[in-house]
Amino acid sequence: MGIIIALIIALIIIVVGVGAIQQHKEKQEKDKRTKAAKQKAIIDESEDLILHLANLPSNPSIVNILNRRSLTAAKAMRSILPDSKQIKGKVNEIEARLKASQELAASNSGQEEQFILPDNEQQLVSILQCIKKLRATLKSEQVKGALDAQTFTHEDKKLDAMQLQIGVESLLKRGNMAYQKEMLGSARQYFEKALQTLSAHPSQTEYTVSKKAEVEIQLEEITDALKSTNAKDAAKKAKDQEDDLDLLFQPKKKW
Repeated sequence: MGIIIALIIALIIIVVGVGAIQQHKEKQEKDKRTKAAKQKAIIDESEDLILHLANLPSNPSIVNILNRRSLTAAKAMRSILPDSKQIKGKVNEIEARLKASQELAASNSGQEEQFILPDNEQQLVSILQCIKKLRATLKSEQVKGALDAQTFTHEDKKLDAMQLQIGVESLLKRGNMAYQKEMLGSARQYFEKALQTLSAHPSQTEYTVSKKAEVEIQLEEITDALKSTNAKDAAKKAKDQEDDLDLLFQPKKKW
């Protein structure tokens, strides 16, 4: 009887031990999948940003940064799941892509395209969202030490200039539309907001200086138009009051 009880106890211990080992293995696999999923999300985000770069002036330097970010994440996935052939293939694919973008960057060194804003409002919003995500990504890479401070500052300034241009030009577009509809008060508010945005920007460039001068001229025109409109309104009001007085004091007709 004692032997049977001992065997039962040993069997229970074995079952519990096997269960604990199995749970531990499952937890390890789950942790691996979670870590791999985080790296995949980085790759997906980087590749999505590269696709959206098509709406911005050509910038091989940022493409390089994003490809390096993807490659770092892919290699991290490979170390987490070393037996995955799919991940190994992804690493090779990104390495080839990075090499191509580096060659393109070297051949286009010093060449910069002008940023032309699209007329489509929805496309403009998409571009603005892309720029904001790019700036946040570059800052994250710089904080992690994956991007040197000089490159970060150079690229961030270019993105900041585009973001400023989108904001200012959008305000001016709305201001001009209001002006054409003779909504002078609204037009003045849009132009004043644009001028405030330009003046408050920490980097005063050729664009901000020339655009401020342009906005100030437009504001003067609006101010003159408002004075003229107010003068006409005052004259009309005075004439109406005069007509009312004439009507009140004119000789009464006999019935």
